[in-house]
Amino acid sequence: MDVPRKGVAAKKRKRRIMITAASVLGLILATVAISRLKPAVPSVDRSTVWIDTVKRGPMVRQVRGLGTLVPEDIRWIPANTEGRVDKINIWPGTKVEPGDVILELSSPELEQSAHEAESKAKGAEADLATSRATLQRELLDQESKSAAAHSASEQAKMERQTNDQLAKNGLVADLVYKTSKIKEEECQKSDEIEQKRLAFAHDSIEPQLAAKQAAVDQANQLAKLKFDQVEALHVRAGMSGVLQQLPVQIGQRLKVGDNLARVADPTKLKAQVKIAETQAKDIQIGQKAIIDTRNGVANGHVTRVDPAVEQGTVNVEVAFDEPLPKGARPDLSVDGTIELEHLDDVIYVGRPAFGQENNTVGMFKLVNGTSEAARTPVKLGKSSVNTIQILDGLQPGDQVILSDTSAWDAHDRIRLN
Repeated sequence: MDVPRKGVAAKKRKRRIMITAASVLGLILATVAISRLKPAVPSVDRSTVWIDTVKRGPMVRQVRGLGTLVPEDIRWIPANTEGRVDKINIWPGTKVEPGDVILELSSPELEQSAHEAESKAKGAEADLATSRATLQRELLDQESKSAAAHSASEQAKMERQTNDQLAKNGLVADLVYKTSKIKEEECQKSDEIEQKRLAFAHDSIEPQLAAKQAAVDQANQLAKLKFDQVEALHVRAGMSGVLQQLPVQIGQRLKVGDNLARVADPTKLKAQVKIAETQAKDIQIGQKAIIDTRNGVANGHVTRVDPAVEQGTVNVEVAFDEPLPKGARPDLSVDGTIELEHLDDVIYVGRPAFGQENNTVGMFKLVNGTSEAARTPVKLGKSSVNTIQILDGLQPGDQVILSDTSAWDAHDRIRLN
């Protein structure tokens, strides 16, 4: 017969509770210990990162951008009148001289208008000639009348003087004597009036002819303008150079102001370089520039900085101080480097893939005697194309990683293998 043992079940339950409690306590202690462990230092292949050494000395600040060569002297030839393209004599890529006819246009309406203007000018000249003849005839008539009046006045004066002598001797009637005096006065007044008319006729000829001459000049100018427009139907180059563009076709109807052709002088080129707006703030006119045409480099200087920003870039024009390398031609792609200033004695390093000038960033500095690199706060100063000034955090001789280190932002140290 089995005899039950007292307290066995309680002992087993107590043992299980103790084991469970010990396991939970051990798990908690393990979790705490693990949480206090430092994260493992990541390993990086040394050949995959860019390492540079901090230096001290002179530093040249530069900015760089892409651009093209463009002619300094470009002329768009506009349409001076409406017309239709009849003939194309010269095609793009051909050298032209100022008198070369590139296009021939036609406009029957303009030619008719020119002939009408010419007829009006001839009519105005004929009217001027008629007016001049009429005024000369009227002047001659007035001169004849003035001469007759003056002669009558002198004759009346002589009669009055004769009657004076006769009257003293009583040889003439009193009535005749008085009549001669009245006649003398009338003839004198008539003579004065005719002389005034003659002077007025002289003075009025010039204003009347001036008005007619002005009408003639206006008609001639209009006729000349019309014939100049007819002549402009023969579109000429206007300068020596190369015909670059001809955006018209035979039979096309043109309006006044439409661009017909573009002529440029390919021997005088300048560079137009696009600089990022964040780097263009220190560019000034006159600064030295170096243009790389891929076939060679040429020195120049900044002549113009566009005041507006277009698609995140600023257009900078560079004039050349020396002949361009062979192969330079309009629209050729080039690289432009502009020197902003020379810093004589500064601490600098290669420009990192992260961080802007006048900013503080974290850079991995190699620890001497080890294969590790530690993150170090570095205050950056002025930047250039390939270098940047160090204001604080690094010293000459320090080695730092310039590659993008964003993948290790959670770590303060890395190991280089």
